[in-house]
Amino acid sequence: MRLGVLGLGAVAQAVHLPLLAKRPDLYTIAAVADLSSEVTEVIGDRYGIPPRRRFTNLGDLLDAGGLDAVMILARGSHAPEVRAVFERGLPVFCEKPLAYTLAEVDDLAALGGRILVGYMKQYDPAVIAAERALAEVDDIRSIEATVLHPPGASQLALARVVGPATPLPPGPQEAIDRQLWRDAVGDADESLWRAYRGCLVSSLAHDLSIMRSFGAPPATVEYADIWRQISRHTRRDVGRDRKSFGEHPPSIAATGTLPAGGRYTLAWHYLPDFPAYRETVRVVHGRGTVELTFPSPYLLHAPTELVVTTLDGDAERRVSRRSVTEAFETQLEAFHAYVREGTPPRSGLAEGRADVLTCQQIVAAYAARTGTPVGGEVGRLVKERP
Repeated sequence: MRLGVLGLGAVAQAVHLPLLAKRPDLYTIAAVADLSSEVTEVIGDRYGIPPRRRFTNLGDLLDAGGLDAVMILARGSHAPEVRAVFERGLPVFCEKPLAYTLAEVDDLAALGGRILVGYMKQYDPAVIAAERALAEVDDIRSIEATVLHPPGASQLALARVVGPATPLPPGPQEAIDRQLWRDAVGDADESLWRAYRGCLVSSLAHDLSIMRSFGAPPATVEYADIWRQISRHTRRDVGRDRKSFGEHPPSIAATGTLPAGGRYTLAWHYLPDFPAYRETVRVVHGRGTVELTFPSPYLLHAPTELVVTTLDGDAERRVSRRSVTEAFETQLEAFHAYVREGTPPRSGLAEGRADVLTCQQIVAAYAARTGTPVGGEVGRLVKERP
């Protein structure tokens, strides 16, 4: 499959491009594009992309033709890029965030294109095994998901990501982001906007996708909080994470109900000096527990641990499972099967929209409880709350 890749930043360099190059049986990197011509040249040389197939914008990449599909890895909402690819009749692999607003997703749905939304954890062998363990469970009592997020620089150091030597000049993306800010949360301050777009839609949405895989997505959001703490012992600087999470990245908590009557708890914490990324999901049901522990997503082939606890006579039976099969790679296999054979993806537009809505409901629950002024789509949800 001849693949065009838009966006050559951290996730492209650390994960997707190495895996694409590793799978010539499935993919050819047929063209690349990035806002930075400098980065485009470095990556083009690294992966043997002909100079005539290196671009600095999506339009030129599409106009050059010769593609079977497009992978969108650029920053910000991906809705405009997805629309452009849909209009060319090409299928899309889209890293999250798919979009920041429901209106963006609804606009894409009207076009009827083909898309796989990049929630790679849904393709993790441990998550799939957990699905099987929960297949006959009809009484999930609770799901607890917690993300402990250290600075991105500490996670990406091993990848030696190449960036432009000088900052890129201001472009239209800033104006687009500002409009989406208003569309999503109105005149809410930047800290709330960053919490929504960086921490929720771009990170905690992974846990929402796992809950959907278990057939237990949030049914309601009853309580939410967003807060910030500091310590005089902090050593690491937030650095470039300010662009994603704000000047002072927050902690976020949300609770609510599950479709079958259980409860869930979500927690996301930015921890400057935490030694390593850690994400845990714990499911409690009437006959035992299912627990997942995820490593940093940038540690390719680092296993996710699954522990299933059940009753064995009068004893506790604990089964642990660890696989070095890489979820990002399995996801690439799934995209290939989707395009070539029509095998449905685990998340498309409808699932992406559901996650955007849940993230908005979390912000709305927080705003309604604290009296924080919000507008846009979240403001409408505040007015609809009982």
